[in-house]
Amino acid sequence: MNEKWIEKKVDEFLVTPNLLEYDDAYKKFTWENVASEFDGLPSGGLNIAHEAIDRHANGVSAGKTALLWLGQNGERKAYSFADMKIETAKFANVLKTLGILKGERVFTLSSRIPELYISVIGILKNQNVVCPLFSQFGPEPILQRMQRGDAKVLLTTKKLYDKKVIPILDELPELRFVILLDGDEHYSKNVLSFSRLMNEASGTFEIPYTDPEDMSILHFTSGTTGMPKGVVHVHKAMYTHWMSGKYVLDLHFDDNYWCTADPGWVTGTSYGIITPWIHGVTNIVDEGEFDAARWYKTLQDEKVSVWYTAPTAIRRLMRIDSEPTKEYDLSHLRLIQSVGEPLNPEAVVWGEQKLNLPIHDNWWQTETGGIMIANLISQTIRPGSMGRPLPGIEAGIVHQNDDGTVTEVTEPNKEGDLALKVGFPSLFRAYLHNKEKYDKSFVGDWYISGDLAYKDEDGYYWFVGRADDIIKTSGHMVGPFEVESALMEHPAVAEAGVIGKPDEMIGQLVKAFVSLKAGYEPSEELKHELIGFGRKKLGSAVAPKEIEFQENLPKTRSGKIMRRLLKAREMGLPEGDTSTLED
Repeated sequence: MNEKWIEKKVDEFLVTPNLLEYDDAYKKFTWENVASEFDGLPSGGLNIAHEAIDRHANGVSAGKTALLWLGQNGERKAYSFADMKIETAKFANVLKTLGILKGERVFTLSSRIPELYISVIGILKNQNVVCPLFSQFGPEPILQRMQRGDAKVLLTTKKLYDKKVIPILDELPELRFVILLDGDEHYSKNVLSFSRLMNEASGTFEIPYTDPEDMSILHFTSGTTGMPKGVVHVHKAMYTHWMSGKYVLDLHFDDNYWCTADPGWVTGTSYGIITPWIHGVTNIVDEGEFDAARWYKTLQDEKVSVWYTAPTAIRRLMRIDSEPTKEYDLSHLRLIQSVGEPLNPEAVVWGEQKLNLPIHDNWWQTETGGIMIANLISQTIRPGSMGRPLPGIEAGIVHQNDDGTVTEVTEPNKEGDLALKVGFPSLFRAYLHNKEKYDKSFVGDWYISGDLAYKDEDGYYWFVGRADDIIKTSGHMVGPFEVESALMEHPAVAEAGVIGKPDEMIGQLVKAFVSLKAGYEPSEELKHELIGFGRKKLGSAVAPKEIEFQENLPKTRSGKIMRRLLKAREMGLPEGDTSTLED
């Protein structure tokens, strides 16, 4: 065995893992057995909200803490499963009273506050569709997503409403209500106070029959050649959340679980809301942003046992010269998982050296709805690998053929497209209003992920790179087209090409190459102006952090900017095929 591999023995675990023998579990697994883990609705069908909250509130876990909220300034609020059943029923009744019908989309734009988590479950109870937005988005990305998602209701805060929503309201004629989560009074007949609505609502709500294939969540993911795509998921996707929660996060009844992901992203909903609650565990939510001392203290004081975080956060912790296990009591922590971008081997080993636990990487996408490939707690870790496919998931490396078919690569260590056999419950059902794009994601019975990878001789998968230009920065997915479009609204910008530039801290930083219109000259002053303009339009997480002026951007003969070429030149790499380059 490779001396760099990390192997665990059963007697080293604080709790016996849910999955001990990978091959046996993989062979015997069936989705029918997972289905038997759920109650189902009294009225028939399957609804995430019932399985996540109500069934626990109706049983022995009624008084158990479901949500433990840690405020930015030291506040603490605890909600039992019984509390959550009542509060989420109230919000479901709010939506019902407002006339929001089954399948209509309710958008959320908020920081991590309890009202947001209550609202998400209430939305699902009323059979509406949750559409999460990242609170650091600027007005333009918010508008794009709400327009494409046919928004009927927006939940947000007073500050975000004033700053980011009022400027775009005139362009959202179908938006019926804005509900202010921290509003004490109604602003108008359409801009309403969450607390006032909740005070008037009943705490009893019977969830209507919900088909497992009914839409539950609409996530938006950025593309390289178009605007954001609405990724449709259904209630039955929670089969994958349950399975991955059991085997990857290894959730047990007494766990205190903390997912650091923002609820505006897919990880923050799939694994920051749904998964811990369908397993009936205590879900810790910290309102504060990253702060190393605060995070370590939270791990200590809240006796966190399972921690799901991101490579960016881990790299920040790695840069601090400290001995966390000597400064804090982390003895309750038994598992650390990471997701968002590939985790470099040094980070895996750092975890073992500094936290007494290796950090487990895993792989999935917005489109897959849940974790597909992972390093499991009881299995040997190969640092740098994304791990092996979960039970119920059939993965493969494929090559696409000219005749529209694919050939699976059987030889180990050969690169190709990472693909998944269709049929698992959380695979997305559509790109909203874009059937053509959806259909192109599949070849035969394979979903083509767009990632390049290879599989070693023992079935471990290794990430190579994206087949397209998506930028992963601090765990966020940024589409170049969005950034380019926003920059080109500045009067000085003629063209813009955006790439992800490798950055040790955040994975990639967004860099824009800009050509100017006649009458404008490159200058440091203009560079700073464009960066500020980008932040105002897009938000700091999405806007470019670097600007470089170029007289002419490389383009194909059809006029498409060659981002690949920009990136190769930026990094000093071979330019590859330039046969389509404009003269």
